[in-house]
Amino acid sequence: MGKYFGTDGFRGEANVTLNFEHAIRIGRFLGWYYGANQGKKAKVLIGKDTRRSSYMFEYALCTGLMASGADAYIMHVTTTPSVAYITRIDEFDCGIMISASHNPYYDNGIKLLNGDGEKMDEDTILKVEDYIDGKLDIPAAGREEIGRTIDYVNGRNRYIGHLISMSKYGFKGVRVGLDVANGAAWQIAKSVFEALGAKTYVINDEPNGYNINTDCGSTHIEHLQKLVKEKELDVGFAFDGDADRCLAVDEKGNVITGDHIIYIYGLYMKERGKLLNNKVVTTVMSNFGLYKALDRVGIEYDKTKVGDKYVYENMVETGNRIGGEQSGHIIFSKYETTGDGILTSLKIMEAMLAKEKPLSELAAPVVFYPQVLKNVRVKSKPDAQNDPDVQAAVQKVADELGDTGRILVRESGTEPVIRVMVEADTEEICGRHVDAVIKVIEAKGHRA
Repeated sequence: MGKYFGTDGFRGEANVTLNFEHAIRIGRFLGWYYGANQGKKAKVLIGKDTRRSSYMFEYALCTGLMASGADAYIMHVTTTPSVAYITRIDEFDCGIMISASHNPYYDNGIKLLNGDGEKMDEDTILKVEDYIDGKLDIPAAGREEIGRTIDYVNGRNRYIGHLISMSKYGFKGVRVGLDVANGAAWQIAKSVFEALGAKTYVINDEPNGYNINTDCGSTHIEHLQKLVKEKELDVGFAFDGDADRCLAVDEKGNVITGDHIIYIYGLYMKERGKLLNNKVVTTVMSNFGLYKALDRVGIEYDKTKVGDKYVYENMVETGNRIGGEQSGHIIFSKYETTGDGILTSLKIMEAMLAKEKPLSELAAPVVFYPQVLKNVRVKSKPDAQNDPDVQAAVQKVADELGDTGRILVRESGTEPVIRVMVEADTEEICGRHVDAVIKVIEAKGHRA
């Protein structure tokens, strides 16, 4: 990770950590790097979510792009996966999504995508950061070289068509709840489901610039649970602010996580001979119950570091077709390069309709194990993690748990913190083992 950009873009409070001048300079660099630097006029695609500050960043990016000679194509309010898809399909030089995902409205972010709709490579990101810090000097465009903005709402419409084409079944007679988080999916999700014939019940679809993710969407799924139960719906889907993730609610009101979704659709693929390598991709934070369920049906799995970036990198390297995170970032690599909440919801519908079973029945084999996670603030993450006595304590827990649970000790990517997590048959067992490891960390003087 660089100085400004993390695994999910440059993110921070609008005009505090991330300001309009940053956006102008990002636009300036990208317009030059993909255009004048290569002897052509760059074409750059831009989408945004519903935050009030997204308009400011959109205009700032456009200003920087045009000043460097690029043409900026504006999709307006749309989802992150739609920008990734249209960037790739329409052969743009790069794509930009303005969003802070599930963060509150006062935060925002700038996500950069390459011409293939994938997260931009680290080398290019570091060049962007060098320009932000004034380490590079690039020329401004003049006369006929100055760029322009182009309305590209048609790209969003074609993305909607793409999603509709992904469904193998019509949804006539199916009653579906949608929580669009007052975010980027607020128009798209309803359009897709109704075009396929579903009867939709939509909540949190009145964005005002300040209510994105506020007590709604996938981070507050209790509202969708209430809707599904009160209206006796067949299924419900909740998205986050930029709609790159999806969680579901079954007909009984139970939450269906990303782990459940990986199991449900992975098994559905295996049954049809579509699960290449007989393997799914998870992160180290997936629940032990998922792995036990996968073992029972003979599906193998890879584990990556936390972050959909690492899931996708694994899929590119191995050819694995489905992977994701418990939070609902699910990637179907045959179709898209990033997590897509609406596509995920369509794939869940496909499995339900093809197997003629309610979602509760499809998810039932995944029984979550109790989990206890505690954070320890430390002086040095590597010193604490690599201490032989700490490692011995961790191994002792692993040996005692055997195949009845697991322990995971990892470093936080953003804080001076070691995370100690245990999953086992009961919370009492989890807590006892977590505390045992933390006591060793403290006894060796690592706590800050």
